[in-house]
Amino acid sequence: MSNIKFSGLKGQALVIENKDIPSIKEFKDVIPKHYFKCDTKTSLRYLLQSVLIQFFVIAIGLSIPFTLKMIPIWIIYALLSGTTAMGFWVIAHECGHGAFSKNKTLETITGYLLHSLLLVPYFSWQRSHEVHHRFTNNVTNGETHVPLVIDGNGVTEKPGGGEELYFSKSIGKKNYGILQLVLHLIFGWPAYLLTGSTGGVKYGTSNHFWPIKPFSRALWPSIWTKKVWISDIGVAFTLLGILFFVFNIGLFPVIAMYFGPLLVVNSWLVIYTWLHHTDSDVPHLSNTEFSFMRGAFLSIDRPYGVILNFLHHNIGSSHVVHHVCPTIPHYHAKKATCLIKKAFKKVYLFNPDPIPKSLWNIACNCVAVKSDIKGRRYIWQSPYNQRGF
Repeated sequence: MSNIKFSGLKGQALVIENKDIPSIKEFKDVIPKHYFKCDTKTSLRYLLQSVLIQFFVIAIGLSIPFTLKMIPIWIIYALLSGTTAMGFWVIAHECGHGAFSKNKTLETITGYLLHSLLLVPYFSWQRSHEVHHRFTNNVTNGETHVPLVIDGNGVTEKPGGGEELYFSKSIGKKNYGILQLVLHLIFGWPAYLLTGSTGGVKYGTSNHFWPIKPFSRALWPSIWTKKVWISDIGVAFTLLGILFFVFNIGLFPVIAMYFGPLLVVNSWLVIYTWLHHTDSDVPHLSNTEFSFMRGAFLSIDRPYGVILNFLHHNIGSSHVVHHVCPTIPHYHAKKATCLIKKAFKKVYLFNPDPIPKSLWNIACNCVAVKSDIKGRRYIWQSPYNQRGF
């Protein structure tokens, strides 16, 4: 473990064994039964909360002149509007998991509209995200943020870890960290949708808008191919709406009011997903070591603070509960987190490091993983603690 750059978890995840992981029954026994149920009125109230906040922010934007000299102000506006709009992403995410309403028609329409407005193909994402949940931190079958592997035991999934480790060492920690932040936060989400970047090798070069050749069909079995096409319709209508506004009010206002904030929404999405499942001392698992509950308990809760938790419906501070049981709505997940933190203290992961510090740590030090001696777990290798590079 001398090569590991420990985070605020202080190696906690590395000493957890399968015998320490609770069963799904033990998990459910800790949580009151009504926490597992969603309430349509409550869910709609949180949606209304995000709508009212966004209307207020948009009103602020409409008071700013659409001139080049105001670009610095528009950058600030994008940061504000994109941060508040992330609340819609979280609501749509809950719809995709069946945690919004017992009325499945209302739930599907809500999630489809919200995601389409954010240029997200709703059903396509629902499918790939389902795979991500089923195989969290599985180095072979995982989906999204699957690491490069230093092949030491015949494992060929996501090869190239050795080369990446050498590259990171050659350009230096600071430059590599900056590069990774730019690649992930600016280009990461569209790259994932269009090519399956950071996804599992098992699923090939996937495309969330085009489920057939020349892209891989591995993620879209049976009915899901049709659902991808249905998802495209919503995104297409949003793009037509954008073109309408471009022709009627101009390109600059559309960039300032929509595309700037959308980039920030996408960055928040990557931040959450990256930090939920990556830390310099959190392992990935081989198939022999992996179980659904073990993977779910490798999710990491973090301190996003009162304001972000309010705007983003606690998505970053109650993610362990969400991964064990994604049908628990966010307004119950926060309370459920307090219960599992007490009941399963050894295996519940909470990293107290500030978010900027955590981002910098994983950008610099989470380069590639290498299997342990028994080939059960895959540990992040820090190039700056090693000799021979």
